Amino acid sequence: MQKTRAAPLTELSDHDLLERLQRSAFTYVETYADPETGLVADTSRQGSPASIAVVGFALSCYPIAVERGWMTRSEAATRSLRVLRFFADSEQSDARDSSGHHGFYYHFLDMRTGRRVWDCELSIVDTALLAAGILLVGRYFADLGIERDIRTLADALYRRIDWTWAQNGTGAIAQGWKPECGFLNYGWEGYNEGTIVYLLGLGSPTFPLPKASFAAWTSTYQWENLLDVDVLYSGPLFTHLFAHAWIDFRGVRDAFMREKGCDYFENTRRAIAVHREYGARNPQGFVGYDRDLWGITAGDGPDRLELRVDEHDFRAYGYMARGAPYGPDDGTLAPWAMLATAAFGAAEALRGTRRLLTEYPEVCPQDRFVSGCNPSCRQDSGIWLSDGWYGLDQGLLVMMIENLRTGLPWRLMRESVYLREGLRSAGFASGWLEA
Repeated sequence: MQKTRAAPLTELSDHDLLERLQRSAFTYVETYADPETGLVADTSRQGSPASIAVVGFALSCYPIAVERGWMTRSEAATRSLRVLRFFADSEQSDARDSSGHHGFYYHFLDMRTGRRVWDCELSIVDTALLAAGILLVGRYFADLGIERDIRTLADALYRRIDWTWAQNGTGAIAQGWKPECGFLNYGWEGYNEGTIVYLLGLGSPTFPLPKASFAAWTSTYQWENLLDVDVLYSGPLFTHLFAHAWIDFRGVRDAFMREKGCDYFENTRRAIAVHREYGARNPQGFVGYDRDLWGITAGDGPDRLELRVDEHDFRAYGYMARGAPYGPDDGTLAPWAMLATAAFGAAEALRGTRRLLTEYPEVCPQDRFVSGCNPSCRQDSGIWLSDGWYGLDQGLLVMMIENLRTGLPWRLMRESVYLREGLRSAGFASGWLEA
């Protein structure tokens, strides 16, 4: 029997478009997970190591897959338990090839052995993203059978993270550590995805960060008026999304946001407005930019190329944390980024996504968005496209689309006593936190 050809994405209803793109994004987790360790590859490229942050997103996607009927509960539980057992049994030491140290894990691990690769750093923020996924999956599964083991291991893995060690004797928290040189010489300054580091660290029952650490971090914030929008500044769009994949910031405020009459959810809405306005103004004249075609963030871009747009020369940055409105900007857009903001404004996100799919359908091969595209950089085959897929992009899409559709990730994390304690210790109040 001849297989029915799927309808073009642009012809689908909003409901069907969300369903198809969300389902296709989840297939990344299914396809690129190691059958023995459960680790998930950073990218689809040959030989890619695992990213511990991608594993955190993958764990968070398994409950969504069960509720959507994409995977049986039994299979999701088996996959979750497999990776939690790997982390529980992996070597924690100061050895150069261990998996982690003090409860934290190296940014990239060998898919099969789970050991450190690329001389990468012990990553504080990527461990926090992994921990968020561990806590979410621990909340979803019941206290019966192998699901009880998931809950037990999830709790143990979170409790053994020594957040105070990562302060390195200072008030703030470091970004990373290497056995060859110790703590890295830079920390967290200004608003960014580090929110989840502080909130999970403050909520720890074993090695909690001091309450003053969060106030010290927020003292470095930059509240600005950007393109006629008052907003807590951070340039790359992903920094306004990652913590929100797990944490429902609607109506809960810390001291900083109470003073500004805002909350972090509303702030992301404002950051999106800045990105859309930047696209509309398009100060450097890049091809494709528009109020309904935007999305500047960290990711792949053309490398070692000189772009020429309207008689002006621009440098291409390769892999870079791009941002708006201050840059860096080389005309590279993240095709997944607009849809990942759907929970903050579905109409704008879907309108932009449809515009992108109409003008540049090649950005979504096999119904999965590539990491980056650059319409200003044309090659023989068309516009420049990133090679393959990135797990972070796909996992974030699955979660944020689900937060729009049912709020499942937010609902599960609102039940976490550790997250609640972290928010309260950081001075958050009101909203669902008072329920």
